[in-house]
Amino acid sequence: MARRKEKKENSGLKKLVILLAILVIAFPAAAFGYIYFKLNAMHDATADESILNETNFQSEKGITNILLAGTDGRPGEKNSRSDSMMILTVDSKNKSLKLTSLNRDTYVDIEGYGTEKLTHAYAYEGASLLISTIKNNFGIDVDKYIAVSFESFEKIIDILGGVEINVSEKEVSQINGVNNSGIQTLNGSQALAYSRIRYIDSAYERDNRQRTVIEALYNKFANGSSGNIMDIANEVLRYTKTNMAPLEIVSIANKAIKIKDTDFDQVEFPFEEARKDNNISEKGWVIEWDKDYNKDKLNKFIYDYANYKESYNNCL
Repeated sequence: MARRKEKKENSGLKKLVILLAILVIAFPAAAFGYIYFKLNAMHDATADESILNETNFQSEKGITNILLAGTDGRPGEKNSRSDSMMILTVDSKNKSLKLTSLNRDTYVDIEGYGTEKLTHAYAYEGASLLISTIKNNFGIDVDKYIAVSFESFEKIIDILGGVEINVSEKEVSQINGVNNSGIQTLNGSQALAYSRIRYIDSAYERDNRQRTVIEALYNKFANGSSGNIMDIANEVLRYTKTNMAPLEIVSIANKAIKIKDTDFDQVEFPFEEARKDNNISEKGWVIEWDKDYNKDKLNKFIYDYANYKESYNNCL
């Protein structure tokens, strides 16, 4: 069944805010003294730690999973929607960084609300319910999260001096001010447009573009081409909430930077070969998925990458 087009013109824009969350774990330790109180100010005291700290799920020493959620909320607002979700895996054991895109329309069981789209969990009760839903449905351990609003996306890209993206011929016409294919330095507005492209292929390819921009942004920052780090800090932290304490953020940042992995391993979940689109009355378009297959493959991707490649003959 053909995938439907997004109803909202700016839904792709909202998904891009996950890029900002990458910056929160990428701040060099040298800047920590300056931004300590800003880091502390973005701590979300409303998160239910009893849910976040549940341990009846797959976990592995040396592997940290962080939920990155893009929201449409603005500073001071209590309720917002999460239209973008990724799991960032910092794998110190195997010296790798991994990104798992969670499709917003994945049909899941949400405690207290029945079977709904994954994106609804955050709107209902915030990060705690979203993390609980991910744990219960996907069987992986996630106890840390970063939620960022899309408000400052373009400013951050511009502060960094743009990001380098390999633009294909079919994508050129979709980005204002870009006239040629190949490696292009995109400003904030152009990077936004690139990540919103959907009419020339599919929603899944749009997710791929978003991960491409995340990787380009992280690499530029980690390699020291960060422009004015204090300007970046002010923009990012103004629109960010997390359950991580300042020292924990710096610890994870150091682990990520030491890995020096310039090529993120990336997957889209649910996996293409074990999912299908379906239009359900009163629910709209949802993604149904083979739970056993998808959970097994995701667990191998995150916790047992060598076995993942061998079992699924998958080269990323």
